[in-house]
Amino acid sequence: MDATQQSDAARPVLEGPDIARVLTRIAHEIVERAKGADDVVLLGIPTRGVFLARRLADKLEQITGRPVPVGSLDITMYRDDLRMRPARALARTEIPGDIDGRLVVLVDDVLFSGRTIRAALDALGDIGRPRAVQLAVLVDRGHRELPIRADYVGKNLPTSLRETVKVQLAEEDGRDTVLLGLRETASTAPAGEQ
Repeated sequence: MDATQQSDAARPVLEGPDIARVLTRIAHEIVERAKGADDVVLLGIPTRGVFLARRLADKLEQITGRPVPVGSLDITMYRDDLRMRPARALARTEIPGDIDGRLVVLVDDVLFSGRTIRAALDALGDIGRPRAVQLAVLVDRGHRELPIRADYVGKNLPTSLRETVKVQLAEEDGRDTVLLGLRETASTAPAGEQ
């Protein structure tokens, strides 16, 4: 199956309006669990997690009437698979002020093995000491290799290891969708598939 056939075989499981609804629900859940959003800081994991974090910050501001600090946390140098994958460019880490004693919500697009989040926790530990760390993901596809669980999940999407989940967001890809398809061979799988 070539790349064109693979993308044709991928089926959407979330579209733009669904993603907007999910982010609104997650924002309300954050406000409820945090009893407001006074000490919440959102940190997106590049690439698509950063866009989702910004969208969540906008929704939180609409709900609370106050801006919520939002930034990004590059985990590239903390990954445990650096030797097994081709080199990738470093992304930006932008921490919006002091995170010590704050509630940090890490935001990512897909939760899979848990290794990305482990790397994010390691990176966060080098930056400061939050009061608590929570995790918000657009899609949880299962298959955890580490004992990591999301606090806020847009959609639980049970998958087989032969399947792939691809998140596309307007800021990066020109449209909002989550696609479920069959995994390509490791050497031809495009970046961004999980």
